[in-house]
Order: sequence, then structure tokens, then C-alpha cells
Amino acid sequence: MEKLNLNVIPVLIGADQNCYNVARAFHEQYGIVSHAMGRYAIGITQHTSIVKFHAVENINTDEVFMLAMNDFAAQHEGATLIAIGCTDEYAAMLIRHREELEDRYIIPYIGADLMDKLVDKAAFYEMCDKYGIKYPKTKVLTAPTPKEELEADKLGFEYPIILKPSSSIDYWHHPFDGMKKVYTVESAEECAAVTEEIYASGYTERIILQDRIMGNDANMRVLTAYVGKDHKVKMMCLGHVLLEEHTPKGLGNHAAIITEYNPTLTAPFRAMLEDIGYRGFANFDIKYDDRDGSLNAFEINLRQGRSNYYVTSSGFNIAKYIVEDYVLCRDIPYEEAKEPHFWHYVPRGVVYRHANRAVVAEAKKLVKAKKASSSMWYRYDVLRNPMRIGYLLEHGRRFYKKYKTYCPEQN
Repeated sequence: MEKLNLNVIPVLIGADQNCYNVARAFHEQYGIVSHAMGRYAIGITQHTSIVKFHAVENINTDEVFMLAMNDFAAQHEGATLIAIGCTDEYAAMLIRHREELEDRYIIPYIGADLMDKLVDKAAFYEMCDKYGIKYPKTKVLTAPTPKEELEADKLGFEYPIILKPSSSIDYWHHPFDGMKKVYTVESAEECAAVTEEIYASGYTERIILQDRIMGNDANMRVLTAYVGKDHKVKMMCLGHVLLEEHTPKGLGNHAAIITEYNPTLTAPFRAMLEDIGYRGFANFDIKYDDRDGSLNAFEINLRQGRSNYYVTSSGFNIAKYIVEDYVLCRDIPYEEAKEPHFWHYVPRGVVYRHANRAVVAEAKKLVKAKKASSSMWYRYDVLRNPMRIGYLLEHGRRFYKKYKTYCPEQN
């Protein structure tokens, strides 16, 4: 643990797994306790010694967000404040208000103009074309569309297909019963109906229809990069996903990852990030296609991913990059993760039971070699903390039930 001579306070906007993982990185590296602000308390950031949570009703609105940030800065004058968003929505708010806040906060994010180009998945795919990054066959809709226009011969790929909003930020602002992060639709009729329902909710952005790349969770990859304030990539960490969450609203969230090395894959992403003037963390979802052996990008997240502790546990502490870059102003040489490390959010027993057998065997080897980590069971945070231990035991038990319900068979 490194001691800082400065009063550094991480201010995390959010309260979920992402928030806890970032707080753990700051505490592991510097012994710092983070402050978090969110609309309401969530179990993972309760009964913990490394996060001070502040409930702020309606913090997801611009006015309340700015009031909360201004009040916190006024109460901590003289401290070095680092603001980090732990959801797409909160990262976007920090980006939109960066100019108003950066005299009191370190805001390690891109500008609003670049954000607008990247958060729209359709625009992101246009950028992928320029840098030679492969992505699935795609059709873009701008309004409800008759089923006759959604037949496979018109799309250029067969059903079932993937349907998802181009702007996840706008999408989650318009909730409705049965909404999902991503939809798998079986026919042109179903595609037309789901599209109509999404637009009827008030969503106004584009909708993406994509060729469905088959395969289990183990076909997924996740790539995390940190780009310095000089717009040069400092770190890339590629993860091979073993298991995802399978509840309707959690679908696609990573539950277990093994770090792997593939410089041929990461090189064009590095070139793109540096060329467009990016800065801060970027997170890419990628999937392997068994049909042709290709790896296809799905989207970019303008922040550290929800599963960011897979990066820290692989030896690339995400908090250290921000502090070295913005607080200590040190030169940071480029690093890329090479050694395998097994990270899991859900209990290992859930991974062993529901992940693909081939990747389970690799995970067990890494556990035996003591190259495995859990986000949840942080020794410092459970030591003499029975409330935390009780929460973690119940948290794990519920995952067994969730996977039995939503993912009953081994992939």
C-alpha cells in the first residue's frame, strides 16, 4: 500500500458493483476511503469500511447533481477530489458538466462532443469501419418499421436477431414493463412489435438490429483501456468472459473473467483511441464468432466497466492510473496484461456449475495456482465485520437461485 502526502478523496457517482470495485482499488493502492453518491443505498456499498455512501434523491437530474457536487466540494475545501461515474448515465453527467466542475474536481473524461459521437452505437460502428475493427452485420432503424421491411432478405441476415437501443442512456430514461438491455427476436413480426414498444415509451434515438452471433458466454471478451490526459493509451487489459449474468435486467453483465493476451486484437482499438483524442477509461464488449473465427466489437463504454476489478486483480490497479496521471503527474509507460488471472463476482460454485466446461477447467487451474480473486471478499472489509460477512453470504446464496432460474443448464 502506497501512502500519499496529499488529501485525495475519490467521489464515486453510483452505488453498485462498479462503485465498490473502484473504491476497493483506491483502498488497496493507497488506503483511501471513497465517498459515493447515489439515489438510494444498494447492499454492495453498505456495511463497508471502504465506502462512505450519501443518498441523494434525484441525483440523476442535472440540477440535483450539480447541487450535490458543489456542496461536497464546499465541505471538502483543500482536498484533491477525483470524480468518477459508475454508470453510463453518471459518466455522461460528469462529461456534460466537466467545464463547470474541473476547477474543483479531477474529471478524467472526454469532452461532450466526442461523447456524442461514441455513445451512439450506430456512430460507433461507423468509426469501427475506419479503423478496421470488425462488428456484426447491422441494420439501423430510426422509427417504428412495418414487419414487411424487417424480413430477413431485407436485413441481409437470418432470424433470430439481436435488437438493442443505439443510445442506452436515453433508453433507460424511458422505463416500461418487460424492458431488457438486449432483445433476441425470432421473427419480423416480433421485431416490429418490440421496436414499436420501445418508441412508444418515449425513446427517440436509433435502434440497432444485428446478426446474432451464436455461442455461449465463453465466446465473449471484454477489453479495458486507460488513456492518459496526453491522449496516449497507457494500459490495455483483455478479458475472456467465462460467465455472464442471466436475469432480464442484468443480462450481459460479466460475472467471471480470465485475463488473456491478444495484441493483434487490441492494436486497432489502441490506434482508434489515440487518433480520436480519447482520455480516461474505455471499455469494449467483443464476441467471438465460431462461423469464421472473427472477434466482433459490440460497443464502447466511456468509463471503467462494471467488472473493472478483473483489471485491478490482474495487476493493473485502475485507481493508480488516475492518481499517477492527474495527481502525481508522472509519466506512465504503456502496459498490456499478459498473464492469466481468474476474477469472479458470483461464487466460484456458480461459475463451476454454469460456465462452459473448458473454461471451468482453466479457472480451477488458476485457483489452484493462487491466481484468482473475488470482487466481494476483500479481507480488509470483512475482518471483524459480521454485517458485511452476513450480506456477502446471502448475496452469494441468491446467485445460486438466480442461475437455477435463468440459466438452469451448463453452457
